[in-house]
Amino acid sequence: MIDTYDIIVIGAGHAGCEAAAAAAKMGSKTLLITMDMTKFAQMSCNPAIGGIAKGQIVREIDALGGLTGIVSDKTLIQFRMLNKSKGPAMWSPRSQNDKTQFSLVWRNFLENIPNLDIWQDVVFSLLIENNICVGVKTIIGAEFKSKTVVLTNGTFLNGKIHVGTNNYLGGRTGELSSLNITEQLKSLGISSGRMKTGTPARLDGRSINFEKLIEQKGDEIVTGFSFLENTLGIKAEKQKSCFIAHTNLDVHGTLQKGFNESPLFSGTIKGVGPRYCPSIEDKIVTFNDKESHLLFLEPEGFNTNEFYLNGFSSSLPLEVQYNALRKIEGFEKLKIYRPGYAIEYDYFDPTQLKPTLESKVLKSLFFAGQINGTTGYEEAAAQGLMAGINAHLSIHSNSEFILNRDEAYIGVLIDDLVTKGVTEPYRMFTSRAE
Repeated sequence: MIDTYDIIVIGAGHAGCEAAAAAAKMGSKTLLITMDMTKFAQMSCNPAIGGIAKGQIVREIDALGGLTGIVSDKTLIQFRMLNKSKGPAMWSPRSQNDKTQFSLVWRNFLENIPNLDIWQDVVFSLLIENNICVGVKTIIGAEFKSKTVVLTNGTFLNGKIHVGTNNYLGGRTGELSSLNITEQLKSLGISSGRMKTGTPARLDGRSINFEKLIEQKGDEIVTGFSFLENTLGIKAEKQKSCFIAHTNLDVHGTLQKGFNESPLFSGTIKGVGPRYCPSIEDKIVTFNDKESHLLFLEPEGFNTNEFYLNGFSSSLPLEVQYNALRKIEGFEKLKIYRPGYAIEYDYFDPTQLKPTLESKVLKSLFFAGQINGTTGYEEAAAQGLMAGINAHLSIHSNSEFILNRDEAYIGVLIDDLVTKGVTEPYRMFTSRAE
């Protein structure tokens, strides 16, 4: 068994997968460590890639040799080009994806990249010598040495899940938190904070009356994300539809009955959440003059009845969520697979990073993804790709690869993080680019 590598990547979310793939394809002997080998690049929130600014980032990843665009093309179940009423620079590709297939296709790519090993385990601590990161130690006592380490822990660092007055440790529903790493890094001079995100209930499509909803079909022409040929895994006529629903005053009233048990309003949740992606309870309070809010019902795959209800993220008690959902037109007989929840997690101050995403405090340690205070699959994947490239270059050529603000949305993203820092989960917008 190999126990010495050029690069170790901790976490196999969107950032970790891109980082590991990039480093290994460039020639570094790479180890990717993940808690669960069935969840590579897991779509923990909505089953979609792209959108405003995010779609441009995916195409930049593709142009740089990353895999997110190709995986998305191979697993898409619907494709739409947004903002077609505006100029071409504003056109934004977006796909709905088969969540299960997305992870499986990523796994197939990773398992067939030379120089890349995969290990299922939980990293408990980093090995530090003279302020240089030289490896990792796992909860089963395994030690792996390396020349560089890339941290891509997502929402798992001291993750805590909230549903009403109930809360428990977890990085995602049904999965472990990652403990001790934050405390170790803080003791070594790296600043951290807490952020919060949320996700809606997952719905059983068999219990939905789709005739009462507004159908939203995909484009007649499917272009996909990748610049490469033959990446599309679907023809236009085989796409699945999304659907539009609306809340109403009965829904709002039912939700308000649970506000006294809301971890968001009681102060139980301390982490800062994203303003541009508020929970349904936040929307009711902030926009209390509105009688209705738009909801998007998104299929999770070709071979499942599971649907994601975009716009109804909540951490209210289970019964409150369930009763409110059943007051939405078309959902009168609704059944759910699980309720929505909020999750708090640790992040690290990105101003302590170089533009290469290497730590200024600990040499040979790189950070990418949500642990830098960002949100979104695409933002994470872009950081992972850049961290993987620069981790490889730092070992083999003592050089660096940095995209400037006038060259790429990825350049804007990273420059914003390392120079301005974050006060809330950072999402990319076209308006951030000069």
